[in-house]
This record gives sequence, structure tokens and C-alpha cells, in this order.
Amino acid sequence: MQDSFTFGPDIKAHSVIFRLWAPLRDRLKVSIEGQEWEMRPQQDGWHVAEVAEARPGDLYKFILPDGTEVPDPASRFQPNDVHGASELIDHAFEWRVQHWRGRPWEEIVIYELHVGAFTEAGTFLSAIEKLDHLQGLGITAIQLMPLSDFPGRYNWGYDGVLPYAPDSSYGRPEDLKMLVDAAHERGICVFVDVVYNHFGPDGNYLPTYAPIFNERHKSPWGNGLNYDGEGSRFVRDFVIENAIYWLGIFRMDGLRLDAVHAIKDDSDPHILKELADSVRRAFPDRHIHLILENEDNNSDLLARDPHGKPRHFTAQWNDDIHHAFHVAATGETFGYYQDYLDHGSHIGRALAEGFVFQGERMGYRGRTRGSPSAGLPPMAFISFIQNHDQIGNRAMGDRMVASHSIEAMKAIAAIYLLSPQIPMLFMGEEWGATTPFPFFCDLGKELNSKARLGRKEELSRLPGFDAEDAPDPTSEATFQSAKLRWGQAEQGKALNEYYGRLMTLRREKIVPLLKCAQGYSGVHEKGELLVRVTWRLGQATLALAANLTDKAVAIAIPSEGQTLFTSGTISSDWIGPWTVAWGLSSGILDDQGGNRHAQSVSRRSSA
Repeated sequence: MQDSFTFGPDIKAHSVIFRLWAPLRDRLKVSIEGQEWEMRPQQDGWHVAEVAEARPGDLYKFILPDGTEVPDPASRFQPNDVHGASELIDHAFEWRVQHWRGRPWEEIVIYELHVGAFTEAGTFLSAIEKLDHLQGLGITAIQLMPLSDFPGRYNWGYDGVLPYAPDSSYGRPEDLKMLVDAAHERGICVFVDVVYNHFGPDGNYLPTYAPIFNERHKSPWGNGLNYDGEGSRFVRDFVIENAIYWLGIFRMDGLRLDAVHAIKDDSDPHILKELADSVRRAFPDRHIHLILENEDNNSDLLARDPHGKPRHFTAQWNDDIHHAFHVAATGETFGYYQDYLDHGSHIGRALAEGFVFQGERMGYRGRTRGSPSAGLPPMAFISFIQNHDQIGNRAMGDRMVASHSIEAMKAIAAIYLLSPQIPMLFMGEEWGATTPFPFFCDLGKELNSKARLGRKEELSRLPGFDAEDAPDPTSEATFQSAKLRWGQAEQGKALNEYYGRLMTLRREKIVPLLKCAQGYSGVHEKGELLVRVTWRLGQATLALAANLTDKAVAIAIPSEGQTLFTSGTISSDWIGPWTVAWGLSSGILDDQGGNRHAQSVSRRSSA
């Protein structure tokens, strides 16, 4: 398949057409392997040159009137990093899986990974070696942290500046296609994280020749992208085409849009809705899934049509449920965790209704947060107990399993993997990896110094960032520490098998019911000690009772119905510490006039 996009080079049979949108410059040249060609100014700020001598594999740059050489902002590959020349890429590829259409959303179990840290080699090709492990576990989708070309040798990916070019540290574009193809061979979807709220601090030349920013809007990274000012049509098209590019050229199955709360746009339609509509029109016959990170908990972006299909976005990472899980498992109450002290009720509400904060005031933010979400189906929410942010936003980048009870981790895993929401694991979680995942970047001497300071300032309300032994985010040693140690996986074999059993139960018992999941399907009971939630899924009832404390709790549990899963110890009138019980169909765990007010009891269960 060959490119046919507005942005980036267009490779023809006997020539290549080079294009650059540079309305702030009156003349440009394109330099190809040391030779230069004048570009013709076009309407609306475009400059074009057709070069018969150019061939795939050639390196090229654009030359501004002052002599500055810049890469193509829609470069398909940067073999020499963000300041180097762009390479002409022929995207023809022999796909082994020819008729892949993706998987329905209800079948998805996500596994988030960072390509550079997932394996020792840190490449697209080395990641293929681990796909059999993920398939055997029951993973049906991998979500790659951002791939867009970033400055330096290592980065989380959120400092990308060339959004069409997979970073060369991971391999070539054809290597990424091989990874996607190999995943599809195993029935595994591939999602990629994309960043449309800012550009990184080094290597973004766009402002020197195009109105890419809008001073009316601010973001945590400076001026907002120009989605609604003069020249915004081209900025909007740049990111919309980028989304379609990843899904079309690389056959990705979905996108995760980073921090959309930081995307400011006063026009109608909002860029997010136009992007989603454009993507769905471009791929009407494929299962394409669009995922949000949205600190504002805006349920409008998750709205469904009368047939229950997403109008715009498929689902959102639900940080609320993570925070409540975290407080229950660890007892930590610093920072934003202080707003989730009532974790029993908060977990119940997050499972039954989606967001914990649906317009209430959140103390950490100092203002209200969220909008009503109970009317959305459970699958509009992605639940998890770890992700790159929640590990990396700790001073040491430590995982929960490194210092907290494995029984607590297993109990929470049983809840989120068997709920009607879509579950997501973070790489290595399934076998209890203890390797940290601290923030890391390589921005050059001056910017590295600013990155160290900015990191401390950004997370100053969280403990440990001023500690002398806190890892330096710009050190290669910090990046190396984040790499999974697959040699340790054998030690976590029992936990891996536990995760596998839960995912088998999900696939066999819960997934078939999820097409029937509608809004207002979940009901939860408020209580400090127990989590109790019931969902109506068509003609079936799925019910949860969980004790996420270290004490046994009195509870009346009817025996009718089918027991789907239990962990820990349980009787007809009490439930042991860190115990989870799931039931399916006719009322199991649905307290029919029994003791609706659980009380702590001194009796302790056996291990």
C-alpha cells in the first residue's frame, strides 16, 4: 500500500512530489542527497516540488530562506533522529494476514507496553518474540506507548515531534508492520498511543514556518495547538490524517489519545469529534477502537447512538477506579489518593457507574470534576490497577507488588478482570514484575536540566521527588532499570497462571454477555468495608462481593445461582480478608432481605 496523503511525500512511478505547508515563508527548497530543487509556492501556504530523480531510501530536507534545514514534519522515518534528514519510505508491504478486520470491543483485554523497555533489545522485532506469551495469557490487544520520533536515545514517547515517523530506536517502519502482522496472526489487536495536545521541547521546527500554536490557549506545555485560529484547518487536517495514517498504513486497530483535557478548541465541531468522525468514515468495515485519557471525566465524549455504538470514542481510561483500588490495596492517602479514602463505596460506584466524580468537588483539584456517567455501558470504561503514569508518577517508579501484599493485588485483579468493564494490564504485571518504571527521557544537556527541575515541580505534591536517591529521569541507568527482566518471569509462574485462569473465565462466561450491557445496568451498595455490585446483562445477573480489608466481615450470602469465582475464604454468613466472590445469574450474592449492613468480626479465616 502506498501513501496517498496531503502531508508528506507522494511517491509516484517515476517521480516524487514533495510538499510542505509553510505559510510564513515565501520561498523554499528541497534538498535530496545534497542536490537542491526550488519549490513552487501554491495557494494557502503550500510549497511543492516534483523531482524525477528521487527514489525510496533517499534522504531529504527542506531549506528555509535563511538557510535553516528542517526535516519533513510528516516524515515517515528519521534514521538520524529529529534534527536529521527524512528518509523516503515506500510503504509497500506483503502482509501475511490479508483479511484482518479487528476484534469486537467486548473481546478486548489490553496489555500496555513500552517498546524500548518491554524487552532487553527494545525493538519492534524483539517484541514479536513475546507475543506467544501474551496470546497464551489471554491478551487480545497490545497498546504501544507513543512511537512518534522523539529526541535522543530513550523517552516515554510523550516528547515526540514528528508524529508520522516511528522512532528509529525501535527499528524501521517495516519492522513495526512485522510486529502488527505477527500480532494479528495470533488474534491480537494493536493500538498505539498518540499525542495531539502538544509537541516535545526539542526538534519541532513547525513554528518557524507555520502557525501551529495559538496564543489564546494554554496547556501544561505552553501555548496550545492551533485548532481554532487562523490557519487551523491545516493543523486539524495534520492530526486527523495522522490518525488515519497509523490505522491505514500500519493497520493499527485503534488509538489511545493522550490527555485530551489539554486540547483546547472553541470551534464547532471540536477537533476531537471531527477526528473521531473522520476515522470512522475512513474504516467503515473494520473494528476501530478510539480510547481517551481525559482528566476532566467528560462523559459526553463517550456517548452512544440509539443502537449502543459509540458516537465518537469507544472508551476512557478510568483513573477513578485505579485510585480507589490503589488506596484499598496500599493504604496510601497522599496526593490525589486523599479523595478516595472511602474506597469501598468508590470502587462500587466506579464499577457500577463509571466515574467516581460525576460533578462533585475534588479536593486535590480544588474544583468540581466530571459529569454523570451511569447512563453509559460498562464497556465505555477501561479499568486497571497499574499503568505507565501511575507507576511512573511515583518518585522511585516502583510497582505496588514491590512493597505490598500479593493477596491484595490478586483480589483487586480478580475484580477488574472479571468486571463488565474492559481490563488493561501493564507489562509484567501478570507475573509480578518488580522492575520499576520511572519516567525517563534524553533531551540533551540543557533540556535535561530543565526536565529534572520540571519533573520535581510538576509532582511536588507527591512524596519522594526531593529525595537524594530519586532516579534521575535523564540518566540512561534510569531507562535501563525500567526494562523487564524476562528471566524473572519463571518465579512468577503461579501468579501468571492465576491471571490466565481469570482471563479464561472472562472469555468463556462474561464476554458472551457484554453485548447486552447497557447504561444504568449496574447497582452498588454504599459501605466502608465491602464492595457489592450487581449488573444486569440482558437476562443474566452478574454480582460481586469483595472484602478488601485484612479482617473477616459479616455478610449474608444466598446460595442460589452459579458461583463463577471465589478467592480467599467465604461462608454463608461471612467473607474472609482479601476475598472476592463472583456469581452469575439468579441472584447469587444479591442480599435478599438479609444483613445489608456488613460489620467487622473478630473471627479470622484460614489462609
